[in-house]
Amino acid sequence: MNAPGAVSVWLTANTHAMVLWIGAICTLGLYSVLYKENKIFRFFEHLFLGLATGYMIAINWNDVLLPKWWTPFFTNGEWWWAFALAVGSLFYFIYSKKYNWMARLVIGLFLGVGAGQQFQAFVNYVWPQIYTSFKPLWAHDAIAAVNGHPAVKALNWGEARNNIIFMAILLCVMSYFFFSFEQKHPVLKHSAGLGRFLMMFTFGAIFGSTIMARLALLIDRMDFLMNDVGGQAAGPDNGPKLVFTVLLALIALVLYLSLRKGGAGNGDGVAEEL
Repeated sequence: MNAPGAVSVWLTANTHAMVLWIGAICTLGLYSVLYKENKIFRFFEHLFLGLATGYMIAINWNDVLLPKWWTPFFTNGEWWWAFALAVGSLFYFIYSKKYNWMARLVIGLFLGVGAGQQFQAFVNYVWPQIYTSFKPLWAHDAIAAVNGHPAVKALNWGEARNNIIFMAILLCVMSYFFFSFEQKHPVLKHSAGLGRFLMMFTFGAIFGSTIMARLALLIDRMDFLMNDVGGQAAGPDNGPKLVFTVLLALIALVLYLSLRKGGAGNGDGVAEEL
């Protein structure tokens, strides 16, 4: 077998292992920023950004330009799509000092359209929350539809209690934003304070969910290193233990270097003061 054929066979047989090891190297290279920013991290960061940019270009061509512009214009003969080409070409005049005003025209047009769409989406998202915030506070039986009014389902005391708690929280939070007059009245003052506390509680829950999402990414990477890469390197039984030991050693090394660097910095500072 010739050399190119042997290389091709070897690559085919070891593709999975190569993908695992490349993924492990990239993962460790990106996590090296936990110690400090370094050239290895910058290399993998630029590599990731380059791959993401190329991927987005391919997605835009395959999912947008090819089916929605190229095929209708060149294959189906829909000549009016030439106007889209002319308008899109105006964006590139941003690189011309003399004719960059042409790019600003089309950019302003799309910004205006985008702002209108976002305003419409905001209203469609917020307005239903306004009228759904009016909830019944008293338990009642089911009410049948009468004279065009829709039927109302029954409300038990448990659901009524939840609605009362919801309305109390809503009013307290809204009272915090009453800035038109000074909040001197005890009721308004205490309700605003409670509303501020409830908002901090909500922001803490949102921050906690964000941390959980980041931890999920970390757990996924650790699972990849321990089970996939470790299983490939030393088998499914000993591989995770080996990788876990290596990771602990790396963490200990990073902590040691960080503490030594901090201690050396403090010592230099003391020496300078002396």
